[in-house]
Amino acid sequence: MCCIILQPDLYHFMARNIEESELILNADGSVYHLHLKPEDLGELVILVGDPDRVEQVSVHFDSIDTKKQKREFITHTGRIGNKRLSVISTGIGTDNIDIVLNELDTLVNIDLENRIVKANQVSLPIIRIGTSGSLQPDIKVDDILLSSYGLGLDSLMLYYEYESDLQTSNMLNEISSQLNLANIRPYLFKAPGRLSDFFNDEVKHGITATCCGFYGPQGRVLRSGARFNDLIARLNQLKAGATRITNFEMETAAIYGMASILGHRALSVNAILANRIEHRFSSNGLATIDKAIKMVLDKAEQIS
Repeated sequence: MCCIILQPDLYHFMARNIEESELILNADGSVYHLHLKPEDLGELVILVGDPDRVEQVSVHFDSIDTKKQKREFITHTGRIGNKRLSVISTGIGTDNIDIVLNELDTLVNIDLENRIVKANQVSLPIIRIGTSGSLQPDIKVDDILLSSYGLGLDSLMLYYEYESDLQTSNMLNEISSQLNLANIRPYLFKAPGRLSDFFNDEVKHGITATCCGFYGPQGRVLRSGARFNDLIARLNQLKAGATRITNFEMETAAIYGMASILGHRALSVNAILANRIEHRFSSNGLATIDKAIKMVLDKAEQIS
């Protein structure tokens, strides 16, 4: 894990007692939702949405020393070689990402006993392994794709203060003008850190759009009409410079946004199970997810 030293003036601002109503701990001193203590967390964090996928990851560990669960949040911590790592289920959606990223940061960067921010800040490497739908005909079912950027079509980051660099701001302006969705204010974050450098250059990359739901927000129509009937077509055609919107799902942009403002590194690894342009769905999704898991775990010992 990387360490960041806070500037004296910033630390003075942060070195305040955090109230019980803001930093909620369980009776055993663990953080409220994840039910974890600092010693329960590994050096590398893998996030999965589906609680059942936790064991699909941890079955590849050499050993497991911690298993904890509260609600949909399941954690297995163990080792691969000399690397201690944790796999945690987030459940579905950006609202859960708000909880998980804040509580992960709390575990490493807040002194829970004294309720103050630590002077030496830890930058966690966080990798999401999730499922996703392709928005491009050449991003095929059962491909693996790394998210270079996360485009948020939800509202989470409206509640946080942050500044974007000029390139990201220009890209977002270009995307927003093309997308033109009434009353929706997109946000855009680049994958923080350089975790993608650990993976093969042949893996596909792109901008991943993050939606606040699975049906209407992703342009699916069952019995209810969708307000944006041409959403798939809009996203398919949309570009920021030479970079396309390649896929969409329900967590990546929030992970990139929260990791960026909290000083962590993050990467989203997408198992493409659907192609919305070709109207196809994977017939062997578990194998595709397992391929993504093994790709990440093969690099686990190298990631610091």
